[in-house]
Amino acid sequence: MSTALVPKKNSTIAYLMWLAGFVGISGLHRIYMGRWISGLLWLFTGGFCMVGNLIDGVMMPKMLEASEEGKGW
Repeated sequence: MSTALVPKKNSTIAYLMWLAGFVGISGLHRIYMGRWISGLLWLFTGGFCMVGNLIDGVMMPKMLEASEEGKGW
């Protein structure tokens, strides 16, 4: 089994990108963590009318941990 080196994501940057969703640019935090499809979906739907953006605020620690392990969901 090969283990690829995945750069550690900065939680401060991820949270700042998440906060950008409250001024109209949702999904940047998801794109930053390697979740391109859901990031673009968040961008075009306004974070599912902000509901998804609020849920992401609670789920952010798990999302950061999963992105550091190279896992996506």
